Amino acid sequence: MKTETQSTRQHILDIGYSLIIKQGFSCLGLAQLLKAAEVPKGSFYHYFKSKEQFGEALLTGYFEQYQVELDSLFANPQLSGFDRQMQYWQKWLHVQQDGCIDQKCLVVKLSAEVADLSEAMRLVLLKGSAGIIERLTHCIQDGIEDSSICNQDAQATAELLYHMWLGASLMNKLGHSHVALTRALVTTESILKHKTVC
Repeated sequence: MKTETQSTRQHILDIGYSLIIKQGFSCLGLAQLLKAAEVPKGSFYHYFKSKEQFGEALLTGYFEQYQVELDSLFANPQLSGFDRQMQYWQKWLHVQQDGCIDQKCLVVKLSAEVADLSEAMRLVLLKGSAGIIERLTHCIQDGIEDSSICNQDAQATAELLYHMWLGASLMNKLGHSHVALTRALVTTESILKHKTVC
């Protein structure tokens, strides 16, 4: 029974994610979600007390999965710290370059939208982003130690890169062009390898 309960809850979250990446959180009505998920209203309220709590659960699950994938990538002993970094950003570019159609990154999609609407969701977004930056910091530090990344403040660089890529992803969506993301990739390599910093 527990497995069925978890499966139904996850099904609602999965359907919610697919709808939110297309139209945002505010525009998603409960009736639309229930119809798409093919579950009764009572089932939704069995798992979530409110739409806001549903949003919190969706973001929490998103970050948990994202960070597992990030940990796996950054734990690859066959790649230098620099190569792990660049593989991550290249993947970001690949996923986000069609962002004008579907904005797959919930941080990019929801940060501006829900920051003023839901304090609880804002805090989940902030905590999740901090977790990503922490992992980026460790990877950059690994690169500094294996000499594949120039000596620099790993934490400050991780924050700079993450913020730059969030901005580039927004411009990608606004301009329907991946030029900003491509420039972000070139700039990232320059920051990590800049000879005058070494």
